[in-house]
Amino acid sequence: MPVTKPLALTVALAFAAGACAAPTETAIRLDADGAIHGSLLLPDGAGPAPVVLLIAGSGPTDRDGNGPGLKNDSLRQLAQALAAAGVATVRYDKRGIAASAPAALSEADLRFEHYVDDAAAWVRKLKADRRFTKTVVVGHSEGALIGMLAAGAAGADGMVSLAGPGQRASNALRGQFAGKLPPGLAAHSERILASLEQGKPAGDVPPELAMLYRPSVQPYLISWFRYDPAREFARLKMPAVVIQGSTDFQVGVKDAFTLQQARPGTALVVVPGMNHVLKMAQGDGQAQATAYATPDVPLSPNLVSAVARFVQAR
Repeated sequence: MPVTKPLALTVALAFAAGACAAPTETAIRLDADGAIHGSLLLPDGAGPAPVVLLIAGSGPTDRDGNGPGLKNDSLRQLAQALAAAGVATVRYDKRGIAASAPAALSEADLRFEHYVDDAAAWVRKLKADRRFTKTVVVGHSEGALIGMLAAGAAGADGMVSLAGPGQRASNALRGQFAGKLPPGLAAHSERILASLEQGKPAGDVPPELAMLYRPSVQPYLISWFRYDPAREFARLKMPAVVIQGSTDFQVGVKDAFTLQQARPGTALVVVPGMNHVLKMAQGDGQAQATAYATPDVPLSPNLVSAVARFVQAR
């Protein structure tokens, strides 16, 4: 996906000017079985603009891409850079996180579909807003799968998988545990995963695995494991693109190829030197750790250009 000179220049100027040049944010709220709070960032200038709905990844990640002890401001930076390129954004705290904490459900009652329904409601809200010419979903990491399902359900105008897994979450866990658990625990983990994949709660969870497989979280895992990202991506009817960083050690380029191959004709953009939190970082541990926890580490301008160009395409 080549970058046109005017867009590349716009993005470069935005990064050079710094965060102070970003338009002023305003609060935006979704009422969906509890208030879901977010931030709307409109580009400078009059007239309607395309809008991107940014969906954060897994865990207690807030609208800015930050989690406990890990502040990198990745989604905030992406929103600011897109605004400088003429694209509006909405990013939000997921149900139960940060300002949306009062909308939390109990762990035993939470399902993956709750996040999908919230995202779909945001898409419908933005599509009905005359300030916006089109509504594009950009889902990061686990948010990519949420975004695929929401985009299809609510009729988004485009979908961007940003560092999105290409395999079921249960298989991703298998890969992460491979060779790292003692044989006994590895057997228990496989038994539990197989049961959850079949939609059945798994009993007898060893204490060493309780943090991941405790009974109260198993209903959520069952609801999450049923979705195959490649299959859901193939079902999308709107334009879509897959964007993946080359130094991402959580989701690899192989996942990006899996998504692309599931939907022939889909563009794939591999951003050199970009890690999982969208920052420029090489593969060594210290550089990666710094990028995960330091807001000053910049996003890749190539990432911003790729997203903006896709959103602004006719």
